[in-house]
Amino acid sequence: MNCRHVHFDTTSRSVYGEYEPYGNDPFEITYGHSKDHRPDLKQFLISMLCVDRNVPVFGKIEDGNASDKRLNNDVLSEISKYMAVHGLGSGAFIYVADSAMVTKNNLKTMGKDILFISRLPANFKECGRVIKEAVSKDAWEDIGVIAETEPTQKRPAAYYKSYETEVTLYDESYRAVVIHSSAHDRRRQKRIERELAKEKKAITEKCNEVVRVEYFCREDAEAAANRLSKESCTYYEISTRVEEKPVYGRGRPRNDGFREIKEMRYLVSAKVSENQEAVSTFRKEAGCFVMLTNVPTETQEEDMGYDSKAILKTYKEQYGIEQDFGFLKDPVIVNSVFLKKPERIEVLGLILLTSLLIWRLMERSMRQYVEQTGEKLPGWKYKPTDRPTSFMMTIKFMGLAVIKIGKERRLSKPLNSDQKAFLLALGIKTPSLIKPRPG
Repeated sequence: MNCRHVHFDTTSRSVYGEYEPYGNDPFEITYGHSKDHRPDLKQFLISMLCVDRNVPVFGKIEDGNASDKRLNNDVLSEISKYMAVHGLGSGAFIYVADSAMVTKNNLKTMGKDILFISRLPANFKECGRVIKEAVSKDAWEDIGVIAETEPTQKRPAAYYKSYETEVTLYDESYRAVVIHSSAHDRRRQKRIERELAKEKKAITEKCNEVVRVEYFCREDAEAAANRLSKESCTYYEISTRVEEKPVYGRGRPRNDGFREIKEMRYLVSAKVSENQEAVSTFRKEAGCFVMLTNVPTETQEEDMGYDSKAILKTYKEQYGIEQDFGFLKDPVIVNSVFLKKPERIEVLGLILLTSLLIWRLMERSMRQYVEQTGEKLPGWKYKPTDRPTSFMMTIKFMGLAVIKIGKERRLSKPLNSDQKAFLLALGIKTPSLIKPRPG
């Protein structure tokens, strides 16, 4: 099992009921930031560490209002103690977590002994700076497509490119890898259009206020036009000009069309146009995010240095832990939690975590079998697959039962070829299905 990358993340689980604290509860069920989008319900958090992308090695139930920043620090402190006890040297593994990890205390806890890969929060000034630098220099390195799954028409594969530089956080320098993602760019197009429309609407309203006013002298009109043209705009430009509006005396014009001008008034006309260079830069920057790491590019030890592509691929493995949370929160596996005491919820969490571990180890064993033998397993719609899942395997065994007649056990019907293929991949012999283990 590959334990080089250790992934950490948390999720929330909403519950019904009051759950008033009493005694020495292992954790507090209370209101907090709901990742289930149910702020009206109390909740508890589940924190988890995974290796080999999605195999859980640690899990714990936390307070419902616990901060991911603090939980990262708790885990990092435990890891540091573990490394000291077992004599693990610097760089023994790479800690992977989301942007909540990037705090002064967490970076200090890791120091130079713990390697990490995370995402630099967008609210850091250094994040905006390096993205602007990457877009302006336009010196991207092509990474290409890193997805292992086949793209579809509705979900085309994302194409990546990178730009590497450095950032300084809390007086320490770190590698910063700016990533441009075509998929990230597509997802943010609606937000970009909303921001552009919002600014255009605000500017148009200001222009309308000015152009409705009639000025009695050109100097006042020109001053108003000058102020409007200098209005603060990020993605638009305002061009103005002063136009004359004659006010005629009463009566009809003469036969030759001449009318006496009683006085001259002045209007400001304004035109709002898109700043194409600024909008183009904005669109390019919108498709970017920044990876933060202290993993070196090159080392004396083989396979210890990571280039930009390796940094991105390692962080993308974080999706494995998200899949694990999907398992733990699947209503088919565990529906609404109606347990009275936090201690019972904690026990349920242990059972679910153990189930998840077995689930992932089965999946891992099947994929190792496919990789080693080159033989694909039966997939959906009778199509062979080289990426079998535990869910796929369990579906194949639905309807199969063990019948007990006296002391004899037998299957309700013979195994079919698909079932035999999965048992072979798992290294399970058919008699094991009907022969109880001793003790």
